[in-house]
Amino acid sequence: MNGEKSKIVQLVNTYKWTIIGAVAGALGGYLYYYFVGCASGTCAITSSPVNSTLYGTLMGGLLFSMIKSPTNKK
Repeated sequence: MNGEKSKIVQLVNTYKWTIIGAVAGALGGYLYYYFVGCASGTCAITSSPVNSTLYGTLMGGLLFSMIKSPTNKK
């Protein structure tokens, strides 16, 4: 059990910026749908809260994945 926890912690530490970006993007995508959206329904992304949230998740994850944590090289 302890080995599994350490693998999960290592995975989260490796991809923490991508995870943070995905969560921030999902929130931003939903907020964009809620406040701006598309009333006519002809917009592919912003006419649906699911599409808008998924698009925001993808874009946030991609954007934040470019951030590299400093590593100590000896």
